[in-house]
Amino acid sequence: MYPWTALVTVSALLVYFVITINVGRARAKHKVMPPAISGNPEFERAFRVQQNTAEQLILFLPLLWIFSVFVSEIWGAVLGAIWVFGRILYAWGYYQAAEKRMLGFGMGSLMTMALLLGSLVGVVWNLYQKLT
Repeated sequence: MYPWTALVTVSALLVYFVITINVGRARAKHKVMPPAISGNPEFERAFRVQQNTAEQLILFLPLLWIFSVFVSEIWGAVLGAIWVFGRILYAWGYYQAAEKRMLGFGMGSLMTMALLLGSLVGVVWNLYQKLT
């Protein structure tokens, strides 16, 4: 069982859920009716936050679990929690101005790279031990 990894997973999905609600609220506030995805800069920033977060989740979630299984659940959860915090900073900054998204984006990117490299090393090490 991996309760810490599961908690980080639920946290990441909760952040994504709130970000998705924010897009709907921005749509209504600025009268950007579907299927339109442009027209108001505030709406467009909210939409980009959602789209970028969806793009990042596709990479983040499998890496979080692979790292937790093959390397360390605690370290996976720590790196994952920092990623979630980075996504919150990213969204908060981007909602204000596109230039303010970089700190959160950087945090998330670093955590993704750490999870990716750690996962690769952990899986290769596990395979090596099975072969020898």
